[in-house]
Amino acid sequence: MAKPTDALQRLRRVHEDAVLDALRSSGALSRTELINRTGLSRTTLFAIISEMVERGAVVEIEAPVSGARGRGRPATLVALSPEAGQLIGLDLARHRVHLAVANVSHQIIATGMEDVPEGAGVTEQAEAAVRLIRRVIEERGVRLGALEAIGLGLVGVMDDPVLPAGIVPARYTPVTELLEREFGVRVAVDNNARLAALAENTWGAARSVDDMVYVRWSVGVGGGFIVGGRLVRGAHGAAGEIGHVSLDPAGPPCHCGSRGCLERRIGGRALLESCAARGILLAGLDALVAAAQDRVPEVCELISAAAADLGRILADTVVQLDPERVVVGGEFASLGSLVLGPIRAAIARLSLPNSPRAIEVIPADLGANASAMGAIALLLHEEPAIPAHLRPARD
Repeated sequence: MAKPTDALQRLRRVHEDAVLDALRSSGALSRTELINRTGLSRTTLFAIISEMVERGAVVEIEAPVSGARGRGRPATLVALSPEAGQLIGLDLARHRVHLAVANVSHQIIATGMEDVPEGAGVTEQAEAAVRLIRRVIEERGVRLGALEAIGLGLVGVMDDPVLPAGIVPARYTPVTELLEREFGVRVAVDNNARLAALAENTWGAARSVDDMVYVRWSVGVGGGFIVGGRLVRGAHGAAGEIGHVSLDPAGPPCHCGSRGCLERRIGGRALLESCAARGILLAGLDALVAAAQDRVPEVCELISAAAADLGRILADTVVQLDPERVVVGGEFASLGSLVLGPIRAAIARLSLPNSPRAIEVIPADLGANASAMGAIALLLHEEPAIPAHLRPARD
């Protein structure tokens, strides 16, 4: 029979784990927020925090000030110790590798980017990722002695989001193997558009929203869904592939094997082809966006029509998922009302128009680093990112 003290110790460990998990998934929180999230009493929570501060597992920080500071002591938040560990997030986009480095207190301490030549293979992408990490940590003076894990955003369907237990698509194994060999840590992978959704939900335009739809409109079209506060992957790792909804079964073939897909109609490459057919020759996606910002009439007309197509697909998604917020990311989101206007109009017209609900459609906050940051959020939310020496001892 267990001694009463053993039972109390086990209960304390359960309580401490609840606090650590809340801080890992949400970042710094006030004591009141921790009470609400963990269900612990005020007395129990305060005692646990005091013990964890003494042990160095958590730290107290001053809450950010919004507006004029009133009288009295500034509010304090509780956060995981910044020394507890480091996490690396990588996004292997089609032409660039993006990097973010964070600690487990949710602080992004370094970012970087490296171009990858058109048509580069996965081995070249992997080598570029390693070079980028080495360069950024040297330039920023970051020491990786406390590196816990690497999160990796990839293009395409993920068969299983976690390595080594899962299976990453074979074409990407050189990337994961090189990262594991070079840095000696585990690698977790997921689709990069889904990771951008997770980043916006953690740090960006949909912070703390429990139900959201994210779409990234760039060279391709991808998406991600947060439902009930959790990222949706689906049974086969294909959730969020908005770009591969077919608009026209008799349309042009898509690389996914279907025909007439949304991405094949409104993706960056498709719009550049449409511009060229109208005699408007543009060097690439950046030039296309710049032409729209300069209000070139035919370019604006094409992009507005494409946004309406995207809005129709999003309207169907909104009917099925009933999100609080739709977040639009990628290069086209920078065009503001030219893109957001048609999307909002389509959702209002086609998604239960007689319903009194209000669904926000807003641009993303995090820009090009979103997927790399999302790869870190993947580790913070869903992987044990707290070093063993900072967790309570297991008696």
